[in-house]
Amino acid sequence: MGKKFEAYRSLDYSLPSESLGWNLYGAGFENMGHEGHAEAFDVPEPNDDQLLVRIDCVSICFSDIKVLKQGPAHPKLYNRDMRKEPTRLGHEVSLTVIKVGKNLAQQYHRGQRLAVQPDIYQQGKSTAYGYTVPGGLIQYHLIGKEVLETDDGACLLPVDESMGYAESSVLEPWGCVMGAYTQRRRLSPKEGGSLWILGQPGDTTEFTCSLALKPSTIILTDVPPSIKRLAEATGAKVIERNGISADGFKALNVELVEGKGFDDVIVLNPTSAHAVGEAARQIARRGTFNLVGTKPLDRLVQVDLGRLHYDYIAFVGTKGTDLAASYGAKRNRCELRSGGNAVFVGAGGPMGQMHVQRALELPDGPRLVIATEVSDERLKTLEEMFVPLAAKQGRTIRFFNPTTSKVSFYDFVMETTKGEGADEVVVSVPVAKLMEEADTVMKPDGMMVLFAGVPNGTYGVVNLSNVYLSNAQYTGTSGLTIHDQTLVMDRRVAGTLSPGRSVAAIGGLPTAAEALEAVEHGRFPGKVIVFPQIQDLPLMSLKELPEKLPEVAAKLGEDLMWTQEAEEALIEKFWKKP
Repeated sequence: MGKKFEAYRSLDYSLPSESLGWNLYGAGFENMGHEGHAEAFDVPEPNDDQLLVRIDCVSICFSDIKVLKQGPAHPKLYNRDMRKEPTRLGHEVSLTVIKVGKNLAQQYHRGQRLAVQPDIYQQGKSTAYGYTVPGGLIQYHLIGKEVLETDDGACLLPVDESMGYAESSVLEPWGCVMGAYTQRRRLSPKEGGSLWILGQPGDTTEFTCSLALKPSTIILTDVPPSIKRLAEATGAKVIERNGISADGFKALNVELVEGKGFDDVIVLNPTSAHAVGEAARQIARRGTFNLVGTKPLDRLVQVDLGRLHYDYIAFVGTKGTDLAASYGAKRNRCELRSGGNAVFVGAGGPMGQMHVQRALELPDGPRLVIATEVSDERLKTLEEMFVPLAAKQGRTIRFFNPTTSKVSFYDFVMETTKGEGADEVVVSVPVAKLMEEADTVMKPDGMMVLFAGVPNGTYGVVNLSNVYLSNAQYTGTSGLTIHDQTLVMDRRVAGTLSPGRSVAAIGGLPTAAEALEAVEHGRFPGKVIVFPQIQDLPLMSLKELPEKLPEVAAKLGEDLMWTQEAEEALIEKFWKKP
């Protein structure tokens, strides 16, 4: 940030007499705030184990809408009585420490800028800032053990001083995008786990395993003698269950692992898509499913697309005879291929835009990007945002609307890629049919990233034969870690990512309810940012700034991109010292 901004911020530690905020007392907009307005609360004093923080910026997320609509029925609110124990929305935030409890003085200091990692686990229980823990749609609040003492330590990330408030608040959604391309799957057999090896009756293939298997239990079903020898050599408990039909796989799961699923499954020389699909249903959360064979299955396989996203199931495979060849990060990629063809389904929303931008700004990223969207208005915004960026980066970008095009999605992708197909298809729309369709345009060694989650138990057909015959990848991701946010910040500081490009609209704290409605209805083509310390800023798009706030508009970057300089001008005009 410039010196002017630093000087203004350094003077702004005095506290007001009250803190305005939007508590949520139940489901629906009518239960947010008081009679449609923010409420006034006392500015609290921290105890020895708390921080008093000033909320500088909140980025509104569609997940906020889910909490707003469901109220106490939301899974992370655990049916609490919200009239007695309200929560507060706003989990994508940047903040400044104002007061520090004496027991925290070695870790934090007045004026320190932080971002929140909201996905919190405490003693294995899932909570979250902005859900279970009241979030950032308030001017000042306390942060204590509910955020500072979690299973992963403190869920606060020190922000680089070169970053603005708005782009610091979008570290969270950008971290989710970054997490989609970091390895979340377990790619080796679990030590001490349960391993089920499923073969074919009468098969005599000589299989090997160059990796030491260390499960506690191995279940063998119709395997060749070579596998029996491998299993016995591990020293694990070996159980044989032969002659089981595909419809009996669930009963085997219940009998041997109490229905919890096998940690690892290896299927040898598979031929039946039905059998593979039924076996895949028996895999545990974060389990690996290893296909080893040389011939394609008889048809596509019904796969639980929800579990790919939420449970991080790993489908791995090889067409050799070494079981170990399927495993490991070198064999199983999660990043976009350098110089490849990347397709983004549902690219027009804020998160889809981030995926496209990341691909275009990624050093050694794809040479061709295809963005699909059902709204012509959103497609126009995508063109305005990314055609200049693609040209700057030496990349090619093409756009497709399946509802208005005279050609099919498949034909468009094949024509645009000159028959090659997609190296990656990233799906940001929670629709199983679109995920199935995305699978049809993948290269045999392509990768599908299920960024949008459909509920567990939502099935779709995909070509699992390509997993072992050609090394296709199916990945999914849910949530983020502080490490993901740090990666975003590192790339921003290095100049290889521009989080500010995601900002589409800004407003002051009184506009919070309007901002949520705008996100619900897709009013703005990107992230909506609320500045809690600003009271008299109407909600407006960046496109409106030249007319309404020309002094701020004059500081925007290329293609109306939000910048620190624009933020400085906004703060100078609207952010009043208490």
